[in-house]
Amino acid sequence: MKIGLVGAGNMARALARGWGEPVLCSDGGSGRAAALVAEVGGEALSSNAEVAERADLVVLCHKPAGLESVAAEIGGRVRAVASVLGSTPVAAVAAAYPGTPVLRFVPNLPVEVRRGVVVYGGAAATEADPDLERDVVALFARLGDVVPVKDPLVDAAMAISGCGTAFVALVAEAQVEAGVRTGLDATTASRLAVGNLAGTAALLDVRRGDTLGLRREVTSPGGSTARGLAALEDRGVRAAFDAAAQAVVHGGSR
Repeated sequence: MKIGLVGAGNMARALARGWGEPVLCSDGGSGRAAALVAEVGGEALSSNAEVAERADLVVLCHKPAGLESVAAEIGGRVRAVASVLGSTPVAAVAAAYPGTPVLRFVPNLPVEVRRGVVVYGGAAATEADPDLERDVVALFARLGDVVPVKDPLVDAAMAISGCGTAFVALVAEAQVEAGVRTGLDATTASRLAVGNLAGTAALLDVRRGDTLGLRREVTSPGGSTARGLAALEDRGVRAAFDAAAQAVVHGGSR
């Protein structure tokens, strides 16, 4: 399957790196497409229309606000569309590409290292093609775990996985800063925080997300971990993450 990317920003780059194969790419004149294909192989094309004409699947990686304008360029030329546009329902993309198979995905940035979570909002029912859907889902599954979610709930899922990558990075940053304030140098604190996050995620994965069980194993009554957890609860860590999710779902696109 020949992949075409319309847009060559951060998510397009992460997808291309994760797939690790040549792509066709356009960028609206920013120069990013040339840099991307110099890294992964393929061709930087001069127009979105040329990408559509030559690709088997066009992945929409542009800004959500560009949906209609890009569709005006490539509609009628594109064979199939996979949208990774934030806060853009599959029905809206299908309406911009009538008669074209449309599927919706919301990947997170770790797809770059094939450890991503890819929310799959489904295919537009009017143009569903089971064989195509299977092939495109398999393509995204090469990048990590594909999690099917009903399209109306994709924004809620994005608050946990897509935007959540930045939230986890902020947690790591806060831990490093806390370590520095307690006497560690920044390099050591970063190594500890990032390594702990990676290891904890791997352990939770093996244990099927049993966060409570893991916390109980680490926490001795009245011990240092218990004191730290109490401080986090007292400072409202749960409320902060809830507020972040509400802001993502109800506050517009990223």
